[in-house]
Amino acid sequence: MSYDVVIVGSGPGGYVAAIRASQLGLKTAIIERESLGGICLNWGCIPTKALLKSAQVFEYLNHASDYGITVKGGSADFSAIIKRSRDVADGMSKGIQFLMKKNKIDVITGSGVLKSAGKVEVSDNGKTQIVEGKNIILSTGARSRTLPNLPQDGKKIIGYRDAMVLPKLPKKMVIVGSGAIGSEFAYFYQTMGCEVTLVEFMPNIVPVEDEDVSKQLARSFKKSGIKIMTSAEVTSVDTSGYGVKATVKRRKEKKFLKQI
Repeated sequence: MSYDVVIVGSGPGGYVAAIRASQLGLKTAIIERESLGGICLNWGCIPTKALLKSAQVFEYLNHASDYGITVKGGSADFSAIIKRSRDVADGMSKGIQFLMKKNKIDVITGSGVLKSAGKVEVSDNGKTQIVEGKNIILSTGARSRTLPNLPQDGKKIIGYRDAMVLPKLPKKMVIVGSGAIGSEFAYFYQTMGCEVTLVEFMPNIVPVEDEDVSKQLARSFKKSGIKIMTSAEVTSVDTSGYGVKATVKRRKEKKFLKQI
């Protein structure tokens, strides 16, 4: 199997590069081990925005009287909200499949490893094949960081993927990290009725944003009921009981401030 361009990874970088290469008349293949569209379309930007939209609509219902509208009996079906998010992601991934077919791009399923100049080894279900390309583009994206003191078990200590498909709404949740993803989950789960504590190592939430943005978002979050702990870190967790006990330490103080 030989191509002009071989692309490893079908996220927003990979599939756009594949389409453009094909439009320029190059024989193109794209290698993907999971779902077309990568993390963004399947487990990131798109499905999280679907969750946020449901939360926003629910928030509007709860504050309909502020707009002069009376709504009775509004409630959130958590499972249906999760299903809608996954359906939106699936629809977007199928759209990428259509674009690949339309532009005559070969989609090769499996994990790609660059073996030598112009050669990628693709493994899938115990089978391997070599795909050759005059040009190879690596568009493998990134993965979430795991912390040694917070070992993920997929049940009590979870990553972002698990947080997007929980079977039921938890009563309480501690979110470690207030970047874009952490802040989105904080807003979504608090709006759904979960008691959220947001722990951030830096002095401000969303620390890569302008300080004015951070302060305004913090005010909005606190107004909605989200508990915010900045300049703080989770030093240990205890999962032996029904839930999780997280010990949070603020750097400016010598003692542990709060046990959640």
